[in-house]
Amino acid sequence: MALLSELTPILALVLCMVAGFLFLKSRAPETNDDEWVENNEEEDLAHVPYSPQRYPEETMLQRSKDFYSLMNQRRSVRFISPEPVPREVIDRGQLQVVLTQSPGHLDTKHKIRLIVEEEEEVNYRQRMGDKWVHDLARLRTNWIKEYLDVAPYLILIFKQTHGILLNGKKKTHYYNEISVSISCGILLAALQNVGLVTVTTTPLNCGPQLRLLLKRPVNEKLLMLLPVGYPAADATVPDLKRKNLEEIMVAI
Repeated sequence: MALLSELTPILALVLCMVAGFLFLKSRAPETNDDEWVENNEEEDLAHVPYSPQRYPEETMLQRSKDFYSLMNQRRSVRFISPEPVPREVIDRGQLQVVLTQSPGHLDTKHKIRLIVEEEEEVNYRQRMGDKWVHDLARLRTNWIKEYLDVAPYLILIFKQTHGILLNGKKKTHYYNEISVSISCGILLAALQNVGLVTVTTTPLNCGPQLRLLLKRPVNEKLLMLLPVGYPAADATVPDLKRKNLEEIMVAI
């Protein structure tokens, strides 16, 4: 009896844990494995020859210097000119993006601005806290985003969390966020290469509203919003200094 008395609290604890597990399991949404396609259900991907141009060492060094010089000039610019930009330049630079161009989509652009500013104001006043607001004060930025109306192009970049095949099944997209982020970096380099400017924005809590506004499918999530154009004649940027090589690289 003494042993049973000592074990009673333990048994009660175990029963409570089992009951809790069963309760949580009953509330968890059921997933239908039939909705997802197995990798072996698709045909093997063919490989094709790849022979990129190879440069002499002297040319490689010069190209690396030229590219560094070009990209070292890239800055986040919030003062953008409304001057039109050739659409073909944007098309050649963009990857998998949704693009809103003025003047044909002025109403959509303004709706995007309203959505972003509404959520940003909540960020500044409630969500992010005094330290976050204080740290951004030196950049002279707030929830007012005039450039969303002014810029001739808005590029909204969505990541596909999974694919949807013709038969309705879902296909896993591994590393979807990092893959699209790499594409964003290439896009930023392409814009800099043709003399355009942008500011990289990641609108917090705006994704679902913008996805619905732009009629994007449910398997897409907003990753980045880029207002693109020429810099305004009176554009300014924060006087920040880049780190030198020794601060960002360790050679072993």
